[in-house]
Amino acid sequence: MTHYKLALLGFGNVGQALARLLLDKRDTLLHQYDITFSMTGIATGRHGMAIDPQGLDVSRALQAVSQGKTLEAFSILPVPRDTFDFIRRCAADVLFENTPVNYETGQPALDHLKIALDNGMHAITANKGPVVHGFHELTDLARGKGLKFYFESAVMDGAPIFSLYRETLPGAQLKSLKGLLNSTTNLILTRMEQGESFDQAVAYCQEIGIAETDPSGDVDGWDAAVKVAALVTVMMGVPLKPQQVSRLGIRGITAEEVSRASSEGRRWKLVCSAQRGANGVEARVAPELVAPDSPLYGVNGTTSIVQFETDVLGLLSIVESDPGPRTTAYGLFADFLNAVRPG
Repeated sequence: MTHYKLALLGFGNVGQALARLLLDKRDTLLHQYDITFSMTGIATGRHGMAIDPQGLDVSRALQAVSQGKTLEAFSILPVPRDTFDFIRRCAADVLFENTPVNYETGQPALDHLKIALDNGMHAITANKGPVVHGFHELTDLARGKGLKFYFESAVMDGAPIFSLYRETLPGAQLKSLKGLLNSTTNLILTRMEQGESFDQAVAYCQEIGIAETDPSGDVDGWDAAVKVAALVTVMMGVPLKPQQVSRLGIRGITAEEVSRASSEGRRWKLVCSAQRGANGVEARVAPELVAPDSPLYGVNGTTSIVQFETDVLGLLSIVESDPGPRTTAYGLFADFLNAVRPG
């Protein structure tokens, strides 16, 4: 039996969902994988930080946060000065890094992951920023220390994209990709087809918690662009920053245009694409009209799809229906198992 000490940096919806999933899967980890775990540290943006080398009571921590209370009362050690101090002192074997994404630099998540690896921890994140801004650096650092840097949940939540490519497509070359990678814009466009205005559809997405107070990251295409950059960087082996992705969001699409497209039997979608060519990779995020013969046509609401073209398998599609915090948490959970189990 192997015991792992875990730490959570970021304890919002996804971090809390991961904590619950770990508790739900405790027996599975024990009986199928001979693994036990304890949570030695939890750091939040609004509810303080706590470290206990013997293991925090995760259920009580979840309850405290749900009641708006601080976690600092649970800390056996002095409360860390900042997130970097937290990582160095949490004494974990695995760090789950789930802080907000920075599209432009990937910081401070990039430094969080470096410090975790330098301190002997497997580094697992749902954050897209470090993937596009530090994939090779973090991967090389992890390899040199006999550790893992994994990030399954960075694109399409818990759908097995990166692990599928890493583990089951050896020697395959990715020639192109195309898909719908931002669930918020897909839901906005779906609701506009049902008669809502752009502003009404955005407000609904904010109400149900899938769009931020400032929705520009979604509607202006930044979230989609950083996901394309992550896929190209990792799966095509071509370093690409989101600023290098040709980007146009859906803010300019009017209700009249959506209605006219519907009357013509077509739909507006925010399409993500990348194509390998003689001069490198061309990557793009932009609204497109799709017809019923497109695999993107029937993908509605918060469902996402990505279609890969390889040199050996032709077209391979992955569809994820109605994602949420638990599906993102599962990607992190799967990364944990893939990082620690032998083989």
